[in-house]
Amino acid sequence: MARAAGTEGLRKLLARLATELEVNGNDLVIEREKAELLMEEIKPKPSPLQLFYEQIKDCRKCPLAETRTNFVFGTGNENADIMFIGEAPGADEDRLGEPFVGRAGQLLNRMLNEVGLQREEVYIANVLKCRPPGNRDPRPEEVAQCLPYLLKQIELIKPKVLVCLGRIAAQTLLKTLSPLSRLRGQIHQFRGIPMVVTYHPAALLRNMGNYERSISDLRFALRVYHEAVSAESDENDSAQTDG
Repeated sequence: MARAAGTEGLRKLLARLATELEVNGNDLVIEREKAELLMEEIKPKPSPLQLFYEQIKDCRKCPLAETRTNFVFGTGNENADIMFIGEAPGADEDRLGEPFVGRAGQLLNRMLNEVGLQREEVYIANVLKCRPPGNRDPRPEEVAQCLPYLLKQIELIKPKVLVCLGRIAAQTLLKTLSPLSRLRGQIHQFRGIPMVVTYHPAALLRNMGNYERSISDLRFALRVYHEAVSAESDENDSAQTDG
């Protein structure tokens, strides 16, 4: 469910080593300076998403910066085809600096596994990057400051499907006051990306009676994903035929 990263750096290193081997024959000798240059060439460069994190990680645009322990940016595969979005970090997330790592996160991992996904192959983020005190709902002024960060993450990751975890994330992105019951079970569009809405894992912990409904929502999201991939493949085939 994730797009593979390139190996251009490794190819460059092998090409340079091959050149040195041709020059020096069987005795491959590379001076320290050359070796350091080679290592510098293949050293992973920060991705656009990592650079964006560095730009915003010290954000102090709203009062939540005064009470947070950590800025919780996001986690997962930067090339993920499926992106999950919650509302805000909780206490465990604030302490560890990663979204969905507490009991709700453990439940989310279980849900992903149940539908054949691994946490490492999707991307997970929140609308807010800092924990609201007492886990209260995000305030409009906080969302106004933080939402552009999430929108930039979506732009950089380019997921094929979005999955909103809970009412607040869905209402924020869709700009609606519709209840969760009306938002589930249908395909929404967000800036050209199909979106599916399901329960927040924290809400499921309070009412596990909705667990199977949530699993059904995730299976629905996977069907939407496969349809999007199939449609994209058909478009590419058509373009090649026309060309």
